[in-house]
Amino acid sequence: MAGNGSARTGAVGAGPAAGASATRRAVFVPVDTRARVDAVTRRIGDAIELGLLADGEQLPGETELAGQLGVSTVTLREALMALRQQGLVTTRRGRGGGSFVTLPEGPAGERLRARLADWSTEELRDLGDHWAAVSGAAALLAARRTQPGDLRPLARTVEELSAAAEPAARSRLFGRFHVELAAAAQSARLTREEIDLQTDLGALLCLVLDDPAHLTDVVDRHRSVISAVQDEADERARTLAETCVRDSVGRLIALRLAAPGDTHEPRPEEDTHGQQHRARGPREASR
Repeated sequence: MAGNGSARTGAVGAGPAAGASATRRAVFVPVDTRARVDAVTRRIGDAIELGLLADGEQLPGETELAGQLGVSTVTLREALMALRQQGLVTTRRGRGGGSFVTLPEGPAGERLRARLADWSTEELRDLGDHWAAVSGAAALLAARRTQPGDLRPLARTVEELSAAAEPAARSRLFGRFHVELAAAAQSARLTREEIDLQTDLGALLCLVLDDPAHLTDVVDRHRSVISAVQDEADERARTLAETCVRDSVGRLIALRLAAPGDTHEPRPEEDTHGQQHRARGPREASR
């Protein structure tokens, strides 16, 4: 049932600049406690691929950056070493030195596919489920709370997404839409969740948003979310937002399953939602 229109109030910080700066700040929040070197490497590397950190930009000093990420300086140095090996960071010594963002020449596809290989299909499915739940809740609350004027940033982002030529730009705009949707829901917690999810999966979406047909579907769904929010159709808005996220993550899972050299026997069969099934024996496979 749609929410009461009288309960709607203006959303705070829903503009594109607010969404972009908030996403950028999320680059340097503390990382997950598991596999911290890998987590730091992935966090900063994905931010570089997404353009949240610009080519030539100087990273904070080691002590400051380690403190922001909640890791030791030893862990940070190992992560910076990995980023240097990937060609994403250059370290200079002496006066005016430090660690600087370096965008390597050539397409980012191979680098992103290597990062995708670091995720299991189960991890991708679990994160996709979480993301769908967060975006669905944000859409439902936005339909109940926001005023029509608060949706202008969302509409602007969708039009920019439709016109974006580069996969990295499309990925940033996809993420911005969901951050702005949470901001329109007037939920600081959901907005933070959306920002965190962009740092986890945002860069990888470049791999699926280079498909023009999928981009068209994404744009159409985003426009449908806005229409549902405007109509105060809260359940329809939630379903549409969830579907948009699940479809894109499902495509990532399909790419992960198709990765070469990723077959091991015996192995359970997996579908594109990361669900595992009992491997069939010879007699069953021939049926």
